[in-house]
Amino acid sequence: MRRRHFMSGLAGVAASAALVPASAAHAAPRATAAGRPAAEGWQEVAVPPAEPAARFYAVAAAGPALAWAVGAQELQVGSGRPVAHSWDGTAWTETGLGHIEGLAYLHAVAGNTDQAWTVGADADGAYRLFGWGGSTWQEESYPGQGEAGTRLTDVALAADGTLWASGRNGEQAGLLHRPAGGSWQWTPPIPGDAVPAPSGVRVTPGGEVWVYGEVIARWDGDWTVIPRNPGLLATVTGLLPMTHDDIWLTGYGYSPGGPPGKPPAIDFERWNGEEWTDVAAPFSIGMLSGIVADEQGQPELIPGWDFWDQPRAHYLRWNGTEWVGERGPETETTFLPTGLTRIPGPQGGHWAVGTTSFYAQPPAQLRIEHHA
Repeated sequence: MRRRHFMSGLAGVAASAALVPASAAHAAPRATAAGRPAAEGWQEVAVPPAEPAARFYAVAAAGPALAWAVGAQELQVGSGRPVAHSWDGTAWTETGLGHIEGLAYLHAVAGNTDQAWTVGADADGAYRLFGWGGSTWQEESYPGQGEAGTRLTDVALAADGTLWASGRNGEQAGLLHRPAGGSWQWTPPIPGDAVPAPSGVRVTPGGEVWVYGEVIARWDGDWTVIPRNPGLLATVTGLLPMTHDDIWLTGYGYSPGGPPGKPPAIDFERWNGEEWTDVAAPFSIGMLSGIVADEQGQPELIPGWDFWDQPRAHYLRWNGTEWVGERGPETETTFLPTGLTRIPGPQGGHWAVGTTSFYAQPPAQLRIEHHA
């Protein structure tokens, strides 16, 4: 297995039977750094345990008393089973999914005070879409469902209530969308030969829709594709478009020719309209798993895993000039945050979700952290 897939199931959409490839089983020993500062406002929040090995993939919040987190459990055997939790302002509780048959995992979620949506897949690769009914998730059909090649990779809600889902309709990569009160339809495909399905979608405060992954493009009734550095072995985990000529990108990647089992290096770049340039960060070995904006759409927070400080998350916070490190609370094993969301409302705050272990043993469990 190529080393670029070290921990790929933890950071991206793919949900494998194990937390990491067997070839990487000894690639990331527990590492610590002396003189670490105390947790800076981050606190662990109790969550009902799942069947190990388990992890959350994504989290979304509609306000201080409503949020959702989705993922998978039993990943060390078979194909896994989905897991979903909801927040009521007091506690995270498990959402019953017994009425949903055949689903292996849920990997993306988006919501507001009016609606919420999640997507997942069966063990055989059939991608499914679910809407929030107030207490659990109910399946919704969409065009192309069940056809060979069709997949849904991420979901996002626009301010006008339109739902956007990135993915592929058969052999054509693009976006599935439904205006509030409207019907589902696919956009025309992203132009180009053999365009891969984007792994994520982002809607800006101004309503622009972007997709990212192996392809980065903007949809405004037509497609504009942003070029990427050829040959870069990187997984893109987040995109924050400020303007057409100012875009932040997060992820992790590998240098060609390195030794097998080598840990990843962060991929942190900025687009200036002509080229991508590397961005300075407090650490370089590890991974960044997304980027969140503040209520004005300005860069705010990035969740990360620092190879040299594994027992806790290493968040990056924008201070208006540079990105500065901010640690979460220390754990007995590790915390890999795989999802982050800002909590709407005057109180603000953030939810971060992920997993407590890279490996099947010790059994990975769900973990949620909160920053007020």
